[in-house]
Amino acid sequence: MNPRLGQLVLLLGLVAMVVIRAPHARKSRAGKVVDDRQGRLEKALLVLMGLGFLVLPLLAMATPLLAGADHSLEPLAFGGGVAAMASSQWLFYRSHRDLGRNWSVTLQVRDGHQLVDGGVYARIRHPMYTSIFLYAIAQTLLLANWIAGPSCLCAFTLMFALRLGPEERMMLDRFGESYAAYRRRTRRLIPFVW
Repeated sequence: MNPRLGQLVLLLGLVAMVVIRAPHARKSRAGKVVDDRQGRLEKALLVLMGLGFLVLPLLAMATPLLAGADHSLEPLAFGGGVAAMASSQWLFYRSHRDLGRNWSVTLQVRDGHQLVDGGVYARIRHPMYTSIFLYAIAQTLLLANWIAGPSCLCAFTLMFALRLGPEERMMLDRFGESYAAYRRRTRRLIPFVW
């Protein structure tokens, strides 16, 4: 199968994520930060995500620098990648829509922040993370390169592992028993499972 087809789907997914997130980022920046827990680790994780999500994939697609790690794109991988990408985009959109002004790219709480427990947040506490995991799986399947393909999955797995605890502590500090009760009735990433 032509690897350019997988690259095209990946690029369309990347552009869609930027388009979905842009208006929310503008709205988020407009609010005053009342709790900022963005330290050096958080900044390093965001840089690592930029490398895995954007830099390495674009290098693999646009230059010969990573060509030694190229492999063939199998039809089954392509189909799975398209399905993961479609699911990712839907959940990414819904997560942002349901959060509204309460979203932040980093560990920050802004003035007027509210606990969102409706929409896709009714069953999953971190549906945006689920959507990014689905995107990372799609990138792994669609980008036929042993380095750039799984780079987002590796970067995001590390980010998730190191960020989830501090994020949940921040929410507990902000919302107390309301967030504790919300944690008891929801799962982190997958409804009814985990």
